[in-house]
Amino acid sequence: MRSSLPGRDLPEHPRRGPAEALFSPRVRESFPALAGAPEVYLDSAATTQKPRAVIETVRTYHASATANAARGTYPWATALTQRIAAVRERTARFIGAAHTDEIVFTGGATAALNAVALCWGLTAFRDGDEILYSPRDHAANVHPWYLLRDTLARFGRRIHLVPYRVTATGAADIGDIADKTGSRTRLLTVTHLHHVFGSTTVLDDIRDLLPERARVCYDCSQSGGHLPVDMSALDADFAVFAAHKMFAAPGTGILYCHRRVHPELRPFLPGGTTDARLTAAGFESGQMPGLLEGGTPNIPGILALGTALEVLESYGMAAVAAHNTALTQRLVTGLREIGGVDFLPGPAYGGHDTGHGIVSFTLDGISAADLGFVLAEYGFLVRTGAHCVPGGAAGDAVRVSTQIYTGTDDIDRFLDRVRALAQEIP
Repeated sequence: MRSSLPGRDLPEHPRRGPAEALFSPRVRESFPALAGAPEVYLDSAATTQKPRAVIETVRTYHASATANAARGTYPWATALTQRIAAVRERTARFIGAAHTDEIVFTGGATAALNAVALCWGLTAFRDGDEILYSPRDHAANVHPWYLLRDTLARFGRRIHLVPYRVTATGAADIGDIADKTGSRTRLLTVTHLHHVFGSTTVLDDIRDLLPERARVCYDCSQSGGHLPVDMSALDADFAVFAAHKMFAAPGTGILYCHRRVHPELRPFLPGGTTDARLTAAGFESGQMPGLLEGGTPNIPGILALGTALEVLESYGMAAVAAHNTALTQRLVTGLREIGGVDFLPGPAYGGHDTGHGIVSFTLDGISAADLGFVLAEYGFLVRTGAHCVPGGAAGDAVRVSTQIYTGTDDIDRFLDRVRALAQEIP
């Protein structure tokens, strides 16, 4: 299969349908860090490994025709401008955005969520408005709203943060959200795929309960690159993605802004390329996405994102999701048979077809940190700790997370090791 971006070769593999749950172990050969590595990488929720095509994209940018984009009229610069435009178009298609001007490139998902607070929240909130949020979400989807509240309070506007619960499966409690939605609700922010619990949240019926001026923000940092995501189906106003969790390079993110919110946006990173005009009265906002893209972009990161999306599309997102679900259920089933294992909310409390590659658990008699250390000694690389949840609200646990390069052999070997460790604990 050939890439549509110049000079990029993608790995040969057939497109798979959702019924074919598992990819061949040969997939690992496309990821240089895993090829022949003795370790078993089980931390893809933190960052994914990078396919050879993505690595080559970054290397080529730095090694050949390096230039800035949207700055010059010579061929190197104009070619980069066109390639970034092509990546924007591909990104829009990949996430189901209706228009390319709804796609903003940022420095990451955290930067994208803070951009929502700054470019929209600073001027959108009135005194007494409310934000509905989950205190068990990633700090990047909690702290920006607290900072927004504190910043507005310094200017005499008081807004309120209203927490909602999560269910036993780790999803947002839709009933609790519905009960807490009111006329002062201005923003409802949710995690599409939870980074610790591995559960998905879709707000199918909540839109009708929200006031007309309320906006919905999805944190798709984990779902992007792990399961199909469609902005039209989600009916999102804002959504954010982390490129480094989608096979691309760190330092790049995607901010989706539906056209209906464009009139409400203000520049948050004004610079040489920001589409805003400075007048005697202040900034006069211009067109999206340039309104929110100031300064030199992370050009190799954006190009790497384009290649990463090609790789994901070549595998098929339905097949990627099916692969991770199959591994999740295999892992949950195996852990259930081990004495002393206790699951955090998530797929262990759902049906047989739930889970998207994230399972978090504890083992009696040993701390999560110590268990993670011992597992690493045996070559199993997992995440431990509070997992960037403020105040440790998600609990201290071991998190196992998978991707298409994870195989059933990895899961079975991991289960054997946890079983052996459990038997050694007094």
